[in-house]
Amino acid sequence: MTGTRQILFVQGGGEGAHDAWDDKLVDSLRRELGDGYEVRYPRMPDEDDPSPARWAPAVHRELADLADGAIVVGHSVGATILVHALAERPPGARLAAIVLIAAPFVGRGGWPGDEFALPGDLGARLPQGARVHVFHGLADETAPPSHADLYARAIPQAQVHRLPGRDHQLNDDLSEVAEAISPDGLPAPGRTRTAT
Repeated sequence: MTGTRQILFVQGGGEGAHDAWDDKLVDSLRRELGDGYEVRYPRMPDEDDPSPARWAPAVHRELADLADGAIVVGHSVGATILVHALAERPPGARLAAIVLIAAPFVGRGGWPGDEFALPGDLGARLPQGARVHVFHGLADETAPPSHADLYARAIPQAQVHRLPGRDHQLNDDLSEVAEAISPDGLPAPGRTRTAT
């Protein structure tokens, strides 16, 4: 698709997450961004039992198909696995932005888990030049909002967006995400800039 910016959206985990939950996030993102964006939304293997061992190869295959200027977005455990995969092996394409939505932090201060543990120098391992945004709803009862602070420490260059009253799915509204990744940083028509 000539003239379009590619976005790779990595779903969260759990039975039915692709078709019954995160599809609403993808629909919101497509609607908010409008024309000029190609949002790819692949189904991750064994979505009800996510792990880097199963998902990272699929994520790397998707990353290999991206062009320079692409944006990668991950939700929930998909965001954790996405950032883990990017730190492990950066893509060939130059990324414009990395967006983590309601991402649980696995490691010191966060959730335990050797397989998911993020490196202490996470920010330095991410692709250079890519803007990093961390979005977390303050009413998230799945991944504690304090995990956004752990990401802020691990990725010093990240811009953290704490959204009052928003749940783990950000109430199925990715308007702030669309605003953050649009090239001019302007809100979509009819929207006002939100505090971060």
